[in-house]
Amino acid sequence: MMHRSKAHWGYDADFMAAARAVLQLSPLDFESERLVVFDDGVPQGLCKLGIEGEMAQVDKLFVAPEGMGRGVGRALMEWAIETARAAGAKRMEIEADPDAAPFYARMGAREIGRVPSEAIAGRTLPLMQIDLTDLARGGLRSI
Repeated sequence: MMHRSKAHWGYDADFMAAARAVLQLSPLDFESERLVVFDDGVPQGLCKLGIEGEMAQVDKLFVAPEGMGRGVGRALMEWAIETARAAGAKRMEIEADPDAAPFYARMGAREIGRVPSEAIAGRTLPLMQIDLTDLARGGLRSI
């Protein structure tokens, strides 16, 4: 599903091959309480969250093409925000794909810089941050 989500944005075969290593989950990831899969009979999306002290990081957030525009990404972000807040995080960072940056901005993130891509040498990604203390509380739904 992560590969189909990334490929949806029109990346070529060379890019997808270079990104393959980053688009993996380990068996330990599936044992974590900080990985959630949005599933309505078929997996539609997933989010993996890291939390260290007051900082949370969206490590992975992918929505299957058939789930795009249907609230799957929003539900995953709401889960991430709620989970991070419950763990005491005050900020959340996201290394965003450039095509996903507008989505994260709608979720309350702002670009604070750029970071090197793990997969593609010379490519940089928007580094986005959400101040979890500024967002309106309530209205989050669990999945």
